[in-house]
Amino acid sequence: MSRIIHRSLVAFGAALALACGDEAPPPLRDPGEPSPRATEPLPEARPAVVFLGTSLTAGLGLEPDDAYPALIQRRIDEAGLPFAAVNAGVSGETSAGALARMDWVLQRPVAVLVVETGANDGLRGIDPDALRRNLDAILERAREATPSPALVVIGMEAPPNLGARYTTAFRSVYEEVARQHDATLIPFLLDGVAGVPSLNQEDGIHPTAEGHRRMAELVWKELEPVLRERARAQAAVR
Repeated sequence: MSRIIHRSLVAFGAALALACGDEAPPPLRDPGEPSPRATEPLPEARPAVVFLGTSLTAGLGLEPDDAYPALIQRRIDEAGLPFAAVNAGVSGETSAGALARMDWVLQRPVAVLVVETGANDGLRGIDPDALRRNLDAILERAREATPSPALVVIGMEAPPNLGARYTTAFRSVYEEVARQHDATLIPFLLDGVAGVPSLNQEDGIHPTAEGHRRMAELVWKELEPVLRERARAQAAVR
């Protein structure tokens, strides 16, 4: 890991400690009652690109149009690609909650599934093996869908104060699961954003609108080739 990323993660860990203090973590939302934005019907006119994620995807503290999935939609439109981005982010959710929502995610055909989960697992110190099992189950469920979506896995880093053994095991989950399921891997969603005061809100954890623009650039770099390949495949069967 580069020194820049390491410094960002140290600052990120400190921000988590300051933001959380001695308070208990916020209660998880009942998977049967996710946020309104995460339960809107998936668009039928264009194939869906579903961003299954946490508050980092939901854009906590921002207007919906400032969250990175909405910014990705603008890139999609500018590129003339036939997809509709769906923001399925739920604040406070762990990977177990994301898995519990897969029936909703797969209620209609999904062209590309982008999975961003684990930030809250790391915050709670959940066993990386549990994260692995949940991610594996999410991707397996997606693979079993008809048609099967292309898969993108967005990695997260655990706060350094949890120790080197934990953070290494946590990081490896994303690499191994993405490889196992032939998914495109984006190693760290907050690369260049975590720990940078000007790119984060007052809590030091959730990115500002500019932070989301940086995240969108990072995601788009890896997502665009996946979308173009999927668009070619869809055109070939018409």
